Amino acid sequence: MRSRNPDQELRIERRRWHFSLACFAFVIARHRINRSVDAVSFALQYEFAGRGKVDSMIDETRVLLELIGDIYDAALDPTLWPGVLKKLAEFVGGSVIYFKSSTTCAVYHQFGKDPHYQQLYFSKYVRLDPAMPAQCLTKVGQLASTADFIPCCEFVETPFSREWGRPQGLADFLTTPLDKLADSVALFSVFRNEQHGLVDDEMRRRAALITPHIRRAAVVGNALGLDIKTALDIKTAKTTAFAKALDGLAAGVFLVDRNCRVVFANLSGREMLDDGRILRLRNGALATADSRPALPDVIAAAGEGDAALGTRGIAVPLSFPPQMPWLAHVLPLISGARRQAGKNFAATAAVFVRKTSLEVPSAMESMSKLYGLTPAELRVLAAVSEFGGISAVSDVVGVSEATVKTHLQRLFAKTNTNRQTELVKLVAAHAGPLRRQ
Repeated sequence: MRSRNPDQELRIERRRWHFSLACFAFVIARHRINRSVDAVSFALQYEFAGRGKVDSMIDETRVLLELIGDIYDAALDPTLWPGVLKKLAEFVGGSVIYFKSSTTCAVYHQFGKDPHYQQLYFSKYVRLDPAMPAQCLTKVGQLASTADFIPCCEFVETPFSREWGRPQGLADFLTTPLDKLADSVALFSVFRNEQHGLVDDEMRRRAALITPHIRRAAVVGNALGLDIKTALDIKTAKTTAFAKALDGLAAGVFLVDRNCRVVFANLSGREMLDDGRILRLRNGALATADSRPALPDVIAAAGEGDAALGTRGIAVPLSFPPQMPWLAHVLPLISGARRQAGKNFAATAAVFVRKTSLEVPSAMESMSKLYGLTPAELRVLAAVSEFGGISAVSDVVGVSEATVKTHLQRLFAKTNTNRQTELVKLVAAHAGPLRRQ
């Protein structure tokens, strides 16, 4: 064994000393970091003590992300909607929740609704619902409650509230239009019972977090006019059968990756690309004919997950007047039950492309805008066109006959009419020319 000279021994001893100092410094630093983390955690808990603990905020985010994923899964498998609506009611704070049409007596999906009262609503009380005209005028995606349509003191005096709402123990509701057609509006509504109380800021906050995703899922599911689960059996379909099913759809379907590169297009989609007037490929990536950035931006957001889409790209316009209107709807494929479909094709999003009709406003909507009608005047106008007499209108709207007469005089002045029959004719003249069978 070679002996070490004094200089070597000194250098080794110094290295040991430096190493010991470094270890000690590391322990001190780690201790300080731990103390800092504890301090930050304590500060956060103190900061949010009045608005819920940090843990509850984390829990809400986790529940929200899971709920958004469930919503998009239900877009492809409608049988999932009842369970999803139950979770939605619990998250938002309601007891009854459903999608329905304003005029066709169709309930697309619902949870917690008493079948007896549901049938009563469409057979009798939809005509007596004082909030319905204003609901149809609400902007798509805008949240509104009873107080936004009619003063609560008037609402509780209406036959609708006394005979339909109160026997069910309903206290209030929060609603938003999901889509508008020429003669109907697709509505998403959450009812609160007396235990929940009136709609509050917390309910609006939570509803605002999930309604954009509900609207996207509903538009994808309903606007295509097909049984999407049959076409997109994401749980069991093999790639070949999956592609064959998509080829049977009238809508164009494109499966794309994060960079908008098309990994699959169904028959209708390929025909659109061959035509080139609406969509085309640029270096293998899906793009609009005029290279607008909206579609690539939404597809990129879809690649970041369900929650990333938010309000973006619910319906992306692909063409503009005077061309026939075309819309694209983007659905993420990177989470939930949809993930298998994405894996089969290495896709992160599905893009559904369809032709749409121009939105024709309803009679009440066009008259409201043209003549500058107030919500109260609009309720009276709707009741007059439906029931006629002042006494009947008074009962339906929940105000005195004198108040009805006051509103009628204002309606006459604004519309340059003199009689109720002239008002009814004016409503008929403003009715949209398109009617669904």
